[in-house]
Amino acid sequence: MKSQRIHGLDTLRALAIMLVFANHYMGFVTNEPTFGVFSELGWMGVDLFFALSGYLIGNQIFAGLREGGFSLRNFYARRLLRTLPNYYVVLALYAFWPLFAGTAPHAPWWKYWTFTLNFELIPGTRFSHAWSLCVEEQFYLLLPAVVLLVALMRAPLRLGWCIIAASLAAGMVLRALAWQDLQPPADGNARAYTDIYYATWARFDELIVGVTLALLKNHHAVAWKRLTSMGNTMFAGGLAVTASACWYFLDGHFGFGQTVFGYPLLGLGFGMLLLAALSPGSLLARIRVPGAASIALWSYAIYLTHKQLCIILARHFERHFGWAADGPLVIGLLIAASVLAGFLLYILVETPFMRLRERFVPTNSARRMYEEVDGRSSGSDDRVAAGAGAAGGPVREDGGDQPQAGPERRVREGV
Repeated sequence: MKSQRIHGLDTLRALAIMLVFANHYMGFVTNEPTFGVFSELGWMGVDLFFALSGYLIGNQIFAGLREGGFSLRNFYARRLLRTLPNYYVVLALYAFWPLFAGTAPHAPWWKYWTFTLNFELIPGTRFSHAWSLCVEEQFYLLLPAVVLLVALMRAPLRLGWCIIAASLAAGMVLRALAWQDLQPPADGNARAYTDIYYATWARFDELIVGVTLALLKNHHAVAWKRLTSMGNTMFAGGLAVTASACWYFLDGHFGFGQTVFGYPLLGLGFGMLLLAALSPGSLLARIRVPGAASIALWSYAIYLTHKQLCIILARHFERHFGWAADGPLVIGLLIAASVLAGFLLYILVETPFMRLRERFVPTNSARRMYEEVDGRSSGSDDRVAAGAGAAGGPVREDGGDQPQAGPERRVREGV
């Protein structure tokens, strides 16, 4: 059955992977902001992936429960078939191919296998950017169980809103306590990345924002209709709030205010942009950016492969041809190589497992919905909108890492 994509979600997901690429290019290839402010703030691409995942996965769960068609077993089976094959193929490259692995030390392998790498992760560890995939997998594991438990309580909707508010407040309090304990420099240090930037409990703001939108859509139809009728207002407001968050973080990523309040501010901006993308009348929803749908669809695979591929190829071009990594020729070649690698991984690994999933694991929704996206998420029921979080594959709306500089290189090792 042919799926219909949401152009706004495609655009946001494509933007997220481009931001991550720009940040990694600075931190691991050229050691300078090759793409200007987009390199400096490119780590925000992961947060945009988080917001997408929160909404898409939350919507899948809430819609399934509302329609009486939600199966926890099917949910987990579909998620694992979407996320694990690509991840373990790339993990095997890091483990068994010395050229791809590079010289960076690896964490205990069980942490990679169990998606717990982000706990006590040291910057510069091999395959370090898998930290965000770990956060998403933990989210995929916990959210449906929590929602099902809340659904059994009295006044579950009210309790759900209380949990959302408490979660956002808890994140700010925990980051404040961690900052007081560490008191890192404004540009951060290794400990700040380990205890704040990579830590699950400190990085779920955007996921919660996405879940909030999903809850609005499924249980507050009047409010949702009103909000999505103001698509261009949300678009303009989202750009303004996101720009404010960018300015705030440029002043010092690990300042006290940025650490405590910056992520919720960024989440608010991304949440408004998501609303705009889901508003049929908004510019963001109506404009189809050429190539965005394909990049969105391949974004999970690109995310997994691009960093080490760029490190290897940049060194090769400089050693054998004398081509500088900050020159337009090498930049173009590395972008093309990253997209090609992502496309091949998507075709050779992801797509076959998506077909298996569609054949053997039913969807969780009682009706077919076609707004899916998958994020750092794709498949028939996953590829509808844009693909979903950084680690997930498309999530339908239904629902070497050795850096060239130390951890003081601002957010360059963060993504």
